[in-house]
Amino acid sequence: MSRIAILGAGAWGTALALSLARRGGHQLCLWAHSPSLAEQLNETGENLAYLPGYILPVDVRVTSDLPSAVFEADIILCVMPSQHLRGILTDLAPLFTRNQIIVSASKGIEEKTFLRMSQIVASITDNPCAVLSGPSFAQEVAQGSPTAIVAAATEPRYALTLQREFSSSALRVYTNDDIIGVELGGALKNVIALAAGVVTGLNLGHNSASALITRGIAEITRLSIACGGRRQTLSGLSGLGDLVLTCTGNLSRNRSVGIELGRGHKLEDILAGMGGKVAEGVRSTAAALGLASRYGVEMPIAEQVDAILHHNKVPSDAIRDLMARPGRDE
Repeated sequence: MSRIAILGAGAWGTALALSLARRGGHQLCLWAHSPSLAEQLNETGENLAYLPGYILPVDVRVTSDLPSAVFEADIILCVMPSQHLRGILTDLAPLFTRNQIIVSASKGIEEKTFLRMSQIVASITDNPCAVLSGPSFAQEVAQGSPTAIVAAATEPRYALTLQREFSSSALRVYTNDDIIGVELGGALKNVIALAAGVVTGLNLGHNSASALITRGIAEITRLSIACGGRRQTLSGLSGLGDLVLTCTGNLSRNRSVGIELGRGHKLEDILAGMGGKVAEGVRSTAAALGLASRYGVEMPIAEQVDAILHHNKVPSDAIRDLMARPGRDE
């Protein structure tokens, strides 16, 4: 039986633990950063804080002891918020054994360095690395709704390993060797989803939302190609698929934050009301613009999102300025 350590007991980590447990054939350990959350999960089996209503099977071991969680694991699945990946992996690096596969299921870009998650992994350890991404609300994965995602790695055998280990009757896993395109699609869609939420919060209608999503995938594709990704990747599950889901689905945290911004609420108040849950786009927006500047790529939607988030720009003014940009070919 493959041994899988799931690092991060938020909604997505818990949902993946549930999916893997239903599939069977694994020894699973779910690590929670908070000892109190680990204790509550062990007592009730239910993640009341992040994914209530779903019970973990008793054979999923839950711990807040990080070294214990990864001991003898074949696959280490990182599902913590992206800003915590470097610190946790740095602590763990001396404990890694050579053949352990490090898998990132976090969607973000590191602040200041502008690194993708797999690049952070590579800067810390020589262990093989892969990523999981695609359109996947945690709640729907937890309830067993049919879902398709992408496993990407520069060495195809690691993507194939994830396809074999994670696929089930409810989770279809495709493989891809374009780890750049897959990661940037997953990270940048959160930025566009904030903008889509603003459009909804301003009650601008379906025309505006459609235009925003379409021009959003253009921005994501431009930057991904500049970084070495492939255009066709952004037409797939980890690009357009994830973007449409996050921009339109009511379970999207980033869209929800954007809606509240569009309604005139302050960012700090919105985040304070999220109960510790993370909207990755809030942190990724500035990092995305830093990466775009490094490669000379224009990202007008991301620029306006950043102005709303960090410079108190009025959302309706941001939309007006996007519409007033000089004309260009599509």
